[in-house]
Amino acid sequence: MKRSIIITGGAGFIGSHVVRLFVNKYPEYKIINVDKLTYAGNLENLKDIEGMPNYMFVKADICDFDTMYALMQKEHVDGIIHLAAESHVDRSIKDPFTFARTNVMGTLTLLQAAKLYWEALPERWEGKRFYHISTDEVYGALQMTHPEGIEPPFTTKASSGEHHLAYGKEFFTEDLKYLPHSPYSASKASSDHFVRAFHDTYGLPTIVTNCSNNYGPYQFPEKLIPLFINNIRHRKPLPVYGKGENVRDWLYVVDHARAIDVIFHNGKIAETYNIGGFNEWKNIDIIKVLIKTTDRLLGRKEGEDLDLITYVTDRAGHDLRYAIDSSKLQRELGWEPSLQFEEGIEKTVQWYLDNQEWLDNITSGAYEKYYEDMYANR
Repeated sequence: MKRSIIITGGAGFIGSHVVRLFVNKYPEYKIINVDKLTYAGNLENLKDIEGMPNYMFVKADICDFDTMYALMQKEHVDGIIHLAAESHVDRSIKDPFTFARTNVMGTLTLLQAAKLYWEALPERWEGKRFYHISTDEVYGALQMTHPEGIEPPFTTKASSGEHHLAYGKEFFTEDLKYLPHSPYSASKASSDHFVRAFHDTYGLPTIVTNCSNNYGPYQFPEKLIPLFINNIRHRKPLPVYGKGENVRDWLYVVDHARAIDVIFHNGKIAETYNIGGFNEWKNIDIIKVLIKTTDRLLGRKEGEDLDLITYVTDRAGHDLRYAIDSSKLQRELGWEPSLQFEEGIEKTVQWYLDNQEWLDNITSGAYEKYYEDMYANR
């Protein structure tokens, strides 16, 4: 094989799309999917490529240093794409220790294993790459600004020169200081700092990217879009935090996988790249689009399930607005999103309606029991 690449968290939402892309696009690469198969990891996400000759799955905990180091040695790993992470803010508020263990100590374990393995090779860092995927939430929150008295959303111009609808003049850029507000974002900020420190201290060839909210197929249904599609399908309440005024920048997951591919191969060592969709939506507006789209695709009267919306108390540390400026990535590496949001939402809703068995297995927890039994008998 031309390359041997570990992709951590490859059975999860974003990770499975990255694994699929690399396995199909690079038959000369050996792709090693390392996943602990916690609640959000599901090998059903990769049934279509599990028999490919250049694909290998390893059930392991990224916090297990001995296993990670031995795997790198055995498989002659020269690239790591690190996606494994606890990522749900509500869970982090209830259980911050798990987030610190996985997101901070797991990242540190991988960094140390890669450092010790690669620096002992004759070529050391040559041809090696440790690519760490992070979140825009490390930057904190942006204000909803009203330039010249215009109420948002309004047309604004990013540094790339492109115009788009936005809810403020400020955007997250790569040189912005970190200001995390939740245990989740704090754990990711810490892991980002460790990655950069390993480059500055030891010379480890690292890259960091910070991405906006992803949506698309195979997302675990605790997240807003798949949760609400499933609730609309079953006519269950749609709980909205506060008044639904929080704004997020949304990116179709396949476009994120494409960006990871471009950055892994062509990004500059020690650089940070922001990945976003230039696609800001208020939560309440997204929910209304989901209702209308899901109702139409289910053959219901469009919008008839709007009365499912229920407003609940806002959660602690809930940031008002995230918005990524991905101009650097577009300018330097030529990447840009391929889908408009309405097209992406249509594809996403249709996928979940076409894959109701997958969704039912997830929500019932049946898949977790299956993998527990399968690996317990090995």
